[in-house]
Amino acid sequence: MIDFDYSIPTKVLFGAGKLDGLKREPLFGKLALVVVSADGSQSERDSLNRVLDALKHQNIEYMIFDKVRPNPSKACVMEAAQFARDNFCDFVVGVGGGSVIDAAKAIALMTRNPGDLWDYIVTGSGKGRPVKNQALPIVAVMTTSGTGTEVDPWFDITDESVREKIGFGVPSTFPRLSIVDPELMRDIPPFLTAIQGFDAFFHAAEGFIAKIATPISEAYSLQTIRLISKNLPKAVRDGTDMEARTNIALAGLLSGMVQATSSCTSEHSMEHAMTAYHPELPHGAGLLMISDAYFSFFAKYVPDRLIKMAHMMGETTDGLSDGEKPMTFVRALQKLKRECGVDGLKMSDYGIKSDEMEQLARNAHKMMSNLFAMDRYTLSLKENVDIFMAAYR
Repeated sequence: MIDFDYSIPTKVLFGAGKLDGLKREPLFGKLALVVVSADGSQSERDSLNRVLDALKHQNIEYMIFDKVRPNPSKACVMEAAQFARDNFCDFVVGVGGGSVIDAAKAIALMTRNPGDLWDYIVTGSGKGRPVKNQALPIVAVMTTSGTGTEVDPWFDITDESVREKIGFGVPSTFPRLSIVDPELMRDIPPFLTAIQGFDAFFHAAEGFIAKIATPISEAYSLQTIRLISKNLPKAVRDGTDMEARTNIALAGLLSGMVQATSSCTSEHSMEHAMTAYHPELPHGAGLLMISDAYFSFFAKYVPDRLIKMAHMMGETTDGLSDGEKPMTFVRALQKLKRECGVDGLKMSDYGIKSDEMEQLARNAHKMMSNLFAMDRYTLSLKENVDIFMAAYR
């Protein structure tokens, strides 16, 4: 029997030129906290200026918080939340990529709730207290594509003092409004285009093999995988190819819908452990490093699902043995990595050492145990270490 719930309450403006729509959309008060990256590119600064012009057009005042870095920290979130409270901000606008929007969500939540963010986190050293107050309304203006955070409630924040990177979210941290304008993404460098695109790919693939996948999430997953397989190499080769950029932006959006209707699996737990200890490691790059070993391990436990994903990537399994068919997905994944120039990523390039594998596995099991519960096969600690070791180079 099919049984699932479905709710994605975010209004989305999608398409080239849609940032101009911010001048006309009803917003959520008279004072906005605008959250941006600490070291944004010129393209991101141009996008920010257009957002500020749109707010002025609507006679909305704003204050800017510009201290967000990749893998945003709890300390940054708490500082911004206090700033928003002290200035009676009505809503939060995030302008940037996944890290900025994740930070904006956490800031919006903590502006309206007392104490520390980790009072509400339910895994790791979090206290798991109930969230009593809704977050401030959130507007997401995407300048990258890949995380899908524009249409899901989740945010990833790191408490550097205890080396915990944990995902969390509540219904009120769904953005109220998201703008996905591919024109804002044309200047993303090839490497970032690739790793962000693969982040969306793994959201979709994990969401497809997760045991809570639904017919709705499966449709989103397979379409995401198809779009990325066909368009990511084009976007990496030529960032001004607006058809490819638009399709990758759409894939990123759909991958967020996967996360709103299904879940990541233990692959994300494992990567969060890597970036908890090595915050300079880009999230998408970490996922790429462990993906071959991870999906090779799960090939024997979810063979039919890997075969379906391989078919969406344009591969055939005709004439192969039952044991070989699911590995077609892994080979297709390797091919896509080569086409995008990210097949040579190494953990050692980011300072990860081979003797860290058990430490990383234990961190993954403790900090993001909820995602291990989404696997159709329960990984032991040893198996987790084995996957890390198989991926290490």
